[in-house]
Formats: sequence, structure tokens, C-alpha cells
Amino acid sequence: MSASAGFHPGDIIRFLPETILAVAGTLLMVLGAVTRRRKSVLFGNISLVALIAAIGGAFWANANGGPAFGGLLSVDGFATFFRVVVIAAGILTVFPSYRFLERQDAETCEFHALLLFSVLGQCLMAASNDLFMIFIGLEVSSIASYVLAGYLRNDKNANEAALKYFLLGSFATGFFLYGVALIYGATGSVNLTVVRTAILHGASDPVFLGVAAALVFIGLAFKVSAAPFQIWAPDVYQGAPTPVAAFLSTGPKAAAFAAFLRIFVTAFQPIGSRWEPLVWGVALASMCVGNFAALWQTNVKRLLAYSSIAHAGYVLVALAANSDTGTAAVMFYLAAYVCTNIGAFSCVAYLSGTGERYQSIEDFKGLGQRQPLAAAMFTIFLLSLIGVPLTGGFFGKFYIFKAALESRLIWLTVLGLLNSAVAAYYYLRILVMMYMHEPTEATEAAEPLTPSVRFALIVPALATLVLGIFPTWILEFAGKSAALVK
Repeated sequence: MSASAGFHPGDIIRFLPETILAVAGTLLMVLGAVTRRRKSVLFGNISLVALIAAIGGAFWANANGGPAFGGLLSVDGFATFFRVVVIAAGILTVFPSYRFLERQDAETCEFHALLLFSVLGQCLMAASNDLFMIFIGLEVSSIASYVLAGYLRNDKNANEAALKYFLLGSFATGFFLYGVALIYGATGSVNLTVVRTAILHGASDPVFLGVAAALVFIGLAFKVSAAPFQIWAPDVYQGAPTPVAAFLSTGPKAAAFAAFLRIFVTAFQPIGSRWEPLVWGVALASMCVGNFAALWQTNVKRLLAYSSIAHAGYVLVALAANSDTGTAAVMFYLAAYVCTNIGAFSCVAYLSGTGERYQSIEDFKGLGQRQPLAAAMFTIFLLSLIGVPLTGGFFGKFYIFKAALESRLIWLTVLGLLNSAVAAYYYLRILVMMYMHEPTEATEAAEPLTPSVRFALIVPALATLVLGIFPTWILEFAGKSAALVK
């Protein structure tokens, strides 16, 4: 081990976001054990303060960037971007959870502690330059997410969602870890930079590397719900508490794509010609399965789950491009998608009511008359998911397909655009329900918007519009950060 592998005081600063989240999560667990008020908004406030502090810590760490803990972590613009994205997903999840947990009469301290630990694992994945560290981050995030999926212990659907997520997730993690073992056997290291060097110098078995890349790909493809590893997503998103479904569809997915880029664009970039066809096929399958299955859904959460599978396919299109432009496109798209999808799920959480009774598309009839603000915000999110101009979703898709064309993935681009046209149908169907039908029992029973719910709807909507109208600043940062991955 080189001298640089020792501990340096600067490592503490570079690990600051994870430290803040770990301390706050532990504090919440202790407070939950010693206080009788286990359903207080105080726990949500502590979680919110910790997440905001973690964003500040991420920028401070970036100002003191570089390798940390002997090269296990790499704190650069890329890591900072994804740290901020997953922490923002946590913040946007806290706000709809206030009213949701109160309505379901659920305890709050454990919920927010688990949320912080899950975000911690995702931050670790984004900054890791070592396969074992990625695995540790993956497990920290996943274990907390499994519990969150079944957080409503008296809800049979939530219990089923948690069990399915745990069993299939554990199986997928096994694939990932076996792939890591093969990489170590072929190259003698799990450090991504060293692995890349070994591949460039031909000091590795190409058969082992091919099998290892496939196994790692399977493990991460499950986490982003890419076809044919998406079977868990509709059931888990439908059964999990709605704020949890919002979080699962964004934070873990963004962190997994960060790991995708770190591994395949850094370590496996020299053998890109071998894995690009695999990514091409999975991207197309994800778009087709997600969009065409969503056409037949009547449950909004299930529809958004299949939509999430399709959007994973769009992101994989940019990954298949295997270029700096593609990496920047992935980063921008995920930033826009986090705001859009959490906002959409927040609308569903608002209308669903006690016991989450109202989840059908039919239940949104007349929402534009009864709650025009909620309907307007949901409209922005749906238009962004379609990819309408002036929304973040438009520029996200534009730069993804631009990267694909630059890499001469002509047919994948054409098929992706056709899939986007198919997706417009099922999103517009919800808009028709909200504005062209009379109110139903669900919309008649809709509660007044509380301050936290207003925030959960308005802030993501504003962020979606800002990314659609002024995309340059984040694209420039993403472009500079993409060059740092290699």
C-alpha cells in the first residue's frame, strides 16, 4: 500500500455529508427510544435540517475535493452532483411525509431515521471509487429501503411489497457481489482506477471480465428497475407508502446510475464495444416494457411504476452512448426526473386519503375544479414526464437522444422517440380525468392543502420549470463533471 493510502485530516471533510446523515439518523433512533412522543413533527424537522446540512457538507467537501481514505472515495464534481441529487430527493420526500404519516397514524422517528440512512448509502455510492465501497453503500441504502417499503406494518400490501423487494433485492445483490469477486480475480484489485489500468494493459482475462461485467450489470439493472429485471417495481411501488414509493423511484435509482457510470465509464470503458450492445438491448426493452404496460394500468402508482421503468430505459440510452456527452445527459436527466417524479407521487399522496383508498386514475376526475393548485402542479409533472418544452423532462430527453445520435445509435434513438410518443397517451389520460370530468367522491373529499403539502408540490414544480427554461447552468456543471469520471 502506498503512502497516499494513509489517513489524512482532509478525508473527514470529504466524508462530511455521510457523517452528518449518520449522526442525525442515530440521534433520531435514540430520541425515538427515550421519548414518548413518537409521532411528533419534531423528527421530520430534525431530518430536514440534517439533509440541508448534508447538502452544505457536499459543497464544502467538493471545495476540498480529491481522493479520500486511500482512494476508496473520489470526491469530485461528479460525486457532488449525485450527492446533491439524492439528498434533494430525501428533502422532497420529507415534506409530503408530514401529512401522510399523520393521516395514517404512523410513527415518525423511525421513518425519518431510515430515510437518512438510505440517503447516506446513496451518497456513499456516488462518491465511491472502489467496488467494495459501492457494495457497502448499496447495502446501507437497500436495507433501509426494504424497511421503508413495509413501514405501515398493518397494511398487507406494504408487507407484501417489502417482502418482494427484500427477496429479489438480495438475489440481485448476490449477482453484483459475485461480479465484484470475478473482477478481483481477473485484475487483482477492486479499485476502479486500478481495474481500468489493468484492462488497458491487457493484464486480465477477457472471459472473466465479460462475465464479471454482465453480473455487475444485472445487480445494478435491478436497482434501476431496467427490463428484464423490473418485475419487482410495480408491486413494490403500489404497495409501499406513497412518499416511500416516490423516494424509491428517484434516490436509489440516481445512486445506482452513478455507480453504473463509475464502473462502466471508468473501469470498463476500454472494453465498451463488449457491453454497449447489452446496454442497447436493455434500454430498448425497458422503454417498450414500461410504456406499453403502462397503457393498461388503472392504478396511478402502478402506472408511475411502469413509467419509471421506461425512464430507466431512456437513461440507459445515454449510457449506451459511452461518451462524455452521454454522461452529462444522464446527470441532467436524473436531476430533472427526481423533481418531476417526487412531485407526481406527492400529488398521489395528497389525494389518496387515509388508508390510501384513492389511487385509481378515475379518482382524479374533477381535481382541476376542486383543487386547482394541486391539479396545476400535477399537470406540470405529467408534461415533464412526456417531454414537453419548457420543462426539465424536455431537455433531459433532448440531450439523451443527442448523445445517442452523436454515437451513431440511430435505431435506438428512433425507437426511443417512438416510445416517447406512446407514453404521451397514458400521461394525457390523467390530464383528461382532472379537467374534463365532474368531481368524484375522491376529489370531493380532498383536504385543503397544508403548508407542507404546498411545499411538496410547488417546489418540485418550480425546479422542473427552471430546469426546462434555464438548463445551461446545470448542463455546464454536468459536462465538466462528466470529464472527471474517466
